Amino acid sequence: MADDQDATPGGEDPCFGHRLVDGHVVDCETARDVARFRKVERARLYALRQTIGAGDRQARGQAIADGLRRTLGALAGRSVAVYWPIRGEPDLRPWMREIHEGGATVLLPVVETRDRPLVFRRWEPGCPMTRGLWNIPVPDGTEAGRPEVVIAPLLGVDADGYRLGNGGGYYDRTLVRIDPRPQVVGIGYAEGALPTIFPMPWDVPMDVVVLDDGSCRRRQPA
Repeated sequence: MADDQDATPGGEDPCFGHRLVDGHVVDCETARDVARFRKVERARLYALRQTIGAGDRQARGQAIADGLRRTLGALAGRSVAVYWPIRGEPDLRPWMREIHEGGATVLLPVVETRDRPLVFRRWEPGCPMTRGLWNIPVPDGTEAGRPEVVIAPLLGVDADGYRLGNGGGYYDRTLVRIDPRPQVVGIGYAEGALPTIFPMPWDVPMDVVVLDDGSCRRRQPA
């Protein structure tokens, strides 16, 4: 699922001094530098992800699911947004089935309008699915819900809990609009740990980060 937004889309005219991004005034030169850095890091981390074999990826997904069980505990009666894995992301579909059978409401993110916030639609094993944007399977016609917990896949994550995603900005623009704010749990591979992603004003930090090496980091309140 696409997520973290770049500041300077290709082909944009040069700006002068500052520009407005999703309600934030941003220095153009800084925004360009950060966007270039993130583009390079995404390419590097995607390449690393491609070296993970299918068996290893399955084991890593199970390790992340174990970390989520320890971190979140029982989820019966709660609404949890997960995701459908693409491009080598950790596969949490067995855990999705597990928490559904345990009484949780499982939601999947859906891009209904490009560059707009996500909609979360109810999922359960065997529910009708269709192909959404970027050919990602999404629930077909199920009701929308508001998640209490959001599991956000990440390519990279820094020491302060800011995630590097696929570059679309969908999670960031969605999470700031959910009231009350859900608990946000970033999950990914340990190779994605970074000193910093140079957070921009619109970046939303994770409350908790769970990686496949068993590490779990909680963000300290500001």
